[in-house]
Amino acid sequence: MHHDGKNDDEKLNDQGTGFSRRDFLKVGGISLSVPLVMGARTVNVAGQDVKIYGPGKVHISLDINAKKYAAEVEPRVTLLDTLRNELELTGAKRVCDRASCGACTVIVDGKAVYSCTVLAIEAQNKKITTVEGLMDGEKLHPLQQAFIDNDGQQCGFCTPGFVVACKAFLDKHPHPTRAELGTGLGGNLCRCGTYMGIRAAVMQVSKGGQNG
Repeated sequence: MHHDGKNDDEKLNDQGTGFSRRDFLKVGGISLSVPLVMGARTVNVAGQDVKIYGPGKVHISLDINAKKYAAEVEPRVTLLDTLRNELELTGAKRVCDRASCGACTVIVDGKAVYSCTVLAIEAQNKKITTVEGLMDGEKLHPLQQAFIDNDGQQCGFCTPGFVVACKAFLDKHPHPTRAELGTGLGGNLCRCGTYMGIRAAVMQVSKGGQNG
């Protein structure tokens, strides 16, 4: 049997991948030999440089409510978990944890998003607003006050997400009809059924809002 003197790794590299099984095993076992906190590494895969983060924690910087926050998290950690567990911003709630209920809603670059579906590392260099950022010192935002005035909350788990979603909606639709409200806030659920109070709160705050 002919043997060219090369092992499997060398043959694999001859095929131009630049990424052998031995390299793969090194990457797979990197948690055994690197610090718990590190920056990105670059490996060559199929001729392209690819940044790899983790599996250990990495340094991240987040712009939340016009303040800079630093944290050290694994790349797999969501923005929701980072807010609640690392930064003690607990307004966004974990309820469904699968982008169905809206209790974890925050505003990212002007758009309402489910923070349980966004990786914290991907939220860097973006402007994030949570329910905590709506208050002016100790004064409630008009939308928060309107929720109180119109009994727009009961158990409270959905309320922070609804308030944030309503804020994002009103920023884009300052003169909504009730029909537009039904569509615009369709991504948030309230198990207590306080939808009428929530709609009334939004219409109270809206500028020249119509009853539709």
